Amino acid sequence: MIKAAGLKKIYRSMGTQVTALKGVDLNIEKGEIVAILGPSGCGKSTLLNCLSGIDRSSEGYIEIDGTDITKMNDNQLTCFRARNMGFIFQSYNLIPVLNAVENAELPLLVLETPENQARKRALELLEIVGLKDMAKKIPDTMSGGERQRVAIARALITNPAVVWADEPTGALDTKTGVEIMSLITELNKKNNQTFVIVTHDQRIIKYADRVIHMDSGLIVSSEKVEHKV
Repeated sequence: MIKAAGLKKIYRSMGTQVTALKGVDLNIEKGEIVAILGPSGCGKSTLLNCLSGIDRSSEGYIEIDGTDITKMNDNQLTCFRARNMGFIFQSYNLIPVLNAVENAELPLLVLETPENQARKRALELLEIVGLKDMAKKIPDTMSGGERQRVAIARALITNPAVVWADEPTGALDTKTGVEIMSLITELNKKNNQTFVIVTHDQRIIKYADRVIHMDSGLIVSSEKVEHKV
């Protein structure tokens, strides 16, 4: 599902440069939940951003579901990302003036899906994530866990091949974090979608199929999880 080779990312500013990724090689299979762990500044969020096309790598090759995204121009990459990827963030990134169903359906509307179809799909997803009765609520009236469930519904609404999650439990208490990871695991099993999760949270390891450890811009280990939840 995901292949990367020789991936480098160099940031340049005012005559100085920082190499955030130093030649990363990576393969992730379809349907895997992969957790990427490492200390702050090790390059794990940079890796996620480059793999997903949010940021451009400086060197290297990235293939998502058989498509080389490094050869795409910005418009092509934006369209590919909208149709084939979902995103979950620590800060939820919900639009405050839109209610839950409006936030969830937004990716489909951007893709010019008819409004009635987008609304039907969004309501289906909200029911799947346990928010059937909260469709009309705006984010400010929801708990952190509820907001993250809306974000998960939004991430899944286009039935993406890959879902990227950057610290999905980082703003949540322990109990709610467990609920969110249990939901992600359930959806992964049901839909066979690939989840790539960047996290500091060691508790996420037990939900993953594989754990990748990074340090100083490199992958230092990749291990299967033997006792996955």
